[in-house]
Amino acid sequence: MDNKYLDIFLDSLWPLLKAGLLFAVPLTLISFAIGLVLALLTALARLSSIKPLVWLARFYVWIIRGTPLLVQLFIIFYGLPSLGITIGAFPAAIIGFSLSVGAYNAEVMRAAIQSIPKGQWEAAESLGMTRSQILRRIILPQAARVSVPPLSNSFISLVKDTSLAATITVTEMFQRAQQIAAVTYEHMLIYCEVALIYLFFSTILSALQARVERYFERYTVR
Repeated sequence: MDNKYLDIFLDSLWPLLKAGLLFAVPLTLISFAIGLVLALLTALARLSSIKPLVWLARFYVWIIRGTPLLVQLFIIFYGLPSLGITIGAFPAAIIGFSLSVGAYNAEVMRAAIQSIPKGQWEAAESLGMTRSQILRRIILPQAARVSVPPLSNSFISLVKDTSLAATITVTEMFQRAQQIAAVTYEHMLIYCEVALIYLFFSTILSALQARVERYFERYTVR
């Protein structure tokens, strides 16, 4: 690599990493945590015997999964102000990503809960346990173990999806890369650099995912 390109690469490395640590990582963690809560509530609503809850949960999943995440972010950040609702860029990104995570992972959690044999429900009921006790003590711990691989994949995907926050002015890694490229005119170099950083983050998370899966496999009955 030419000294000029090497200098640009090294000079831009810390600003890109800083943007990732200050914006991309918090955005991912906060959105995923909120999204998991939404996913669990939506999954339980889908499995409920209360029809309005079932319809509401289905409508939420249908809307979010049926429209692009980029469009959702634009509606929240650029569209809502026309209705008198103004939300900052970072909170708007959190709302958009959380809703997306909640809708997609709701189906994961619903499938995981339904994968638990009905005999376990019946056995717990015969012991006098309430539905909430059965869910909390028996069903959800097992469903959580089943959900680990797809939820981990969702988390890794969210890390990469945070680059879309640049479109609503959040100064995360990709927008910082755009700013640096606009000054240096080395678009290929800078965009490849930010791609390598995303790849680095994803590789670490994939390794952690493998460790978590091996941990939970110890409790799997074979």
